[in-house]
Amino acid sequence: MRTVTNKGFTLAEVLVASTISAFIAIVAVGALRTVSDGAQVVTRDSEKVSEVRFAARMLARDLANLYRDRDAQSMRLVGASQGPDRAEGASIKFYAVGRTNARFGQPEGDVYEVEYILGRSALIEGAVDDASGSSTLYRRLWPNPDENRPPGGILTPLAENIDVFQMRFSDGQQWTTQWPEEMRSLPQLIEVTLATLTPGGAVAVAETFMVSFPRLAEPADAASAMQGSQPEGGNRQGRPPDQGGQNR
Repeated sequence: MRTVTNKGFTLAEVLVASTISAFIAIVAVGALRTVSDGAQVVTRDSEKVSEVRFAARMLARDLANLYRDRDAQSMRLVGASQGPDRAEGASIKFYAVGRTNARFGQPEGDVYEVEYILGRSALIEGAVDDASGSSTLYRRLWPNPDENRPPGGILTPLAENIDVFQMRFSDGQQWTTQWPEEMRSLPQLIEVTLATLTPGGAVAVAETFMVSFPRLAEPADAASAMQGSQPEGGNRQGRPPDQGGQNR
C-alpha cells in the first residue's frame, strides 16, 4: 500500500517569505515617496520660476508704458532698492499710461499711478505677511492719481517668497540704489532684479531686466514735429496726471 505524504511550507520558509515581501514593500514605498517628494519639489520650483517671471514681465511692461512729459513736474518716478540687511523693503512708484480700465464702469483717465512694494512681515494696506519671514511682491494700481489726496488704488499680490527686489538707477554717469522724489526727472536706465533664495542663502530663481528712457527732444527741436499732435504719454483729454480723475 502506497503512503501519500502532503508536502507544505515549513514555518521557517513562511517567515523568510514574509520577511522578503515586507522588505520589498518597504523599498517600493520608499521609492514612491522619493518620486513623490521629487515631483513636489519640481512643482514648487516651477511655480517659483513662473511667479518671478510673471512679476518681472509685469513690472517691465509698466515701466515701458511710463508716462512722460516735457514738463518734469508732471512726471513721477520714485524708487528705493532693498537695504543691505534685507530688513528694508524695496518699492518703486511711477505714473504709467494705460488704455484699459482698471475698474469696470468707473470714470478713469489714461494715466495711472503704479507702485510695486516688497512686503516682509509688515502691514501693507491691510495685507500682512506671515511670521515666517516670507515676503510678497505687491502691485498697487491707482486709477485716479492726485498728489493732493492720500495714495489709494487696487492692491494685488503678484509673487510670493520674493527674497530679493533690487533696483539700480543710472543718470548716465553713475549708478545709485535710490531715485528720490526730489529728482523730478527720469533716469536713463533702470536695472531690476527679482529673486528667491534657498534656505542656505543661495539664489534659487532670479530674473533681471533693464529698461532705458531716452531723453525727450528739446521743445524747440520738437515743436514742428509735435504741432497738432497729442503730447507723448498724455491722457485722452490731454490733461496732466493730477487731473486723471476727471470723467471721460
